[in-house]
Amino acid sequence: MNFDFSDDLNQLRDQARRYLAEHCTSKHVRSVLEGEKSYDGALWQGMADMGWLGAAIPEEYGGAGLGHEGLCIIAEELGRVAAPVPFTSSICLAAEAVMLAGNSEQKRRLLTGFAAGMHIGTLAWAEGSGNPRESSFTPRLVGGKLTGTKWPVPDGGSADLCVVAAQDEAGRPILALADLRAGGVTRTALETIDPARPQARIDFAGTPAEQLGAAGEGWALLQSVLDRAAVLIAFEQLGGATTCLEMATAYAQERYAFGRPIGGYQAIKHKLADVYIANELARSNAYYGAWALQTGAAELTLAASSARVSATEAYHLASKENIQTHGGMGFTWAADCHLYYRRSKLLGLTIGSAGYWKNRLVTELETRNAA
Repeated sequence: MNFDFSDDLNQLRDQARRYLAEHCTSKHVRSVLEGEKSYDGALWQGMADMGWLGAAIPEEYGGAGLGHEGLCIIAEELGRVAAPVPFTSSICLAAEAVMLAGNSEQKRRLLTGFAAGMHIGTLAWAEGSGNPRESSFTPRLVGGKLTGTKWPVPDGGSADLCVVAAQDEAGRPILALADLRAGGVTRTALETIDPARPQARIDFAGTPAEQLGAAGEGWALLQSVLDRAAVLIAFEQLGGATTCLEMATAYAQERYAFGRPIGGYQAIKHKLADVYIANELARSNAYYGAWALQTGAAELTLAASSARVSATEAYHLASKENIQTHGGMGFTWAADCHLYYRRSKLLGLTIGSAGYWKNRLVTELETRNAA
């Protein structure tokens, strides 16, 4: 039995890797990290032109219709280069929320823009530090106007559309879609460990907005969106962890100490072996998540939680050991190791911590065992 992606999807992987090798080097990442731009606009438009942003969006809404497996492959390749683009917030979160909860008119109006790179979206679920919780639905949507505050919001400074965890007039949890280009929006940039994926505080004061999905279903919809995003982000984390292992292995083979490559010493061998094992475990769980997401399987929450936990831990281990393997040079700004360590820490909290997803995994297993 073949558990790999199809030949067509593997060709997509090859295409993406070649394109990113030329258009997203560490120099491109650093230009955003060290500069004034919030993302690499040329790379973002190139991704749209290649059809990557609409990989999972149906063709009837202007997408490529490749399904979520295609989007998983794109996410992994972007993770390999730590791409400085709003992919996670716009495609994995906002576009997925519209596909899941939007009506036919909203999908027709919005998804084409996401696929073409015309819209940059984001999901605002947090109100300060902590994990997703139903009590975070405090902004109010009354008469088509949204009032409240959300932070941190990924790519909140550059997004023009924002899916917000809010309440309706009756206090029921809903998802609201706010137009950040309209009036009543105040954005404040926040300091973050990875400036190549910036965060913002957004204050809504009578901002034009519309409801996504049914009233009272906001919490369930948010959890479903996060399940989908967990699988996609797991592939992005897996891509980053893979690059960290490749970087560390290459350096261990070329760096000599006491007349031999440092990779010949057990201390380094064991570090890299541990990273390899963690990465392969993460890959196995990510593939399980991709299957569940593509097929709409009932096990999606279980698969997403497993993928999220293993990918988060693998990326953290790989990025940390990559720095350690590079020794004193690994801690410097000139080395690229910190680009991946920053991204690993940021992605590890974007949709809730590993502890939150471990609890979701345990709860799902208990529910299934009790059934």
